[in-house]
Amino acid sequence: MKLADYMALNGPAPSATFAYGSAPSQYAELFLPAGKGPFPVAVLVHGGCWTREFGGIVQLRNMAGALAARGIAVWNVEYRRVDEAGGGYPGTYQDMNAALELLAAKAKAYPLDLERLAAVGHSAGGQLVQWLAARPRIPASSPLYTAHPLPVRQVVSLGGLADLRREAALIASSCGRETAQLAGTPSAARPDVFSDTNAGDLLPNGSRTILVTGELDTIAPPRVAHAFAARARAAGDAAEVVILPGASHYDEVAAGSASWPLVLKAIEAALAPAAAR
Repeated sequence: MKLADYMALNGPAPSATFAYGSAPSQYAELFLPAGKGPFPVAVLVHGGCWTREFGGIVQLRNMAGALAARGIAVWNVEYRRVDEAGGGYPGTYQDMNAALELLAAKAKAYPLDLERLAAVGHSAGGQLVQWLAARPRIPASSPLYTAHPLPVRQVVSLGGLADLRREAALIASSCGRETAQLAGTPSAARPDVFSDTNAGDLLPNGSRTILVTGELDTIAPPRVAHAFAARARAAGDAAEVVILPGASHYDEVAAGSASWPLVLKAIEAALAPAAAR
């Protein structure tokens, strides 16, 4: 698949839409399967190089519909990007915090099993879901700190660009994004901008990450997944890599692609009861 094929993706309308802030991009979509539940939950976070140019939440409805058909509830998250007011650092991360806080609240009214939760992100969204798992390591002095975050212990990163420090050159060449847009600028109070933004520096965090990457992905090549997995394992966290044969960066999120069975297998493995993992 190419970018144009990805941009054409769509899916069913959500069961409900909820705002977690006042900005136009601060909302999440809930997709509920048929039946009574309680249902395992996949938190979907779209990519798009942290910019509005390359779509996002609409395209991930394609995955959301396919997952709901498999009995998985979906929390499909929109967020402010670097070219929106309040986006970038710290706003984009604060949006992730608020979206997960709202999910925890809505689980009291909807049949959602938050004990079986996995965060699934594509590309830039892979960076954000890997960051979600790392939130317990964020220092209390950070504007990104939250005292009692909803635990995210299972992560599926689809072509994720998670390591802002070590992959800065790749992120600049693939997406045209600079570190300052994604992690802020150093200051006396915050000399290391990766101390609260970079999943690669917030290890170990007790999570399990499945890094899924297309064999032909040129935006987040397979070596990126292997490097992050090796770093996570060396720190003591669980991590594994799944390579999608003949797949591009965009096959990773298309429920109609030949890669989908392997992507679905990874997501369902992340959502399996603890005893079955």
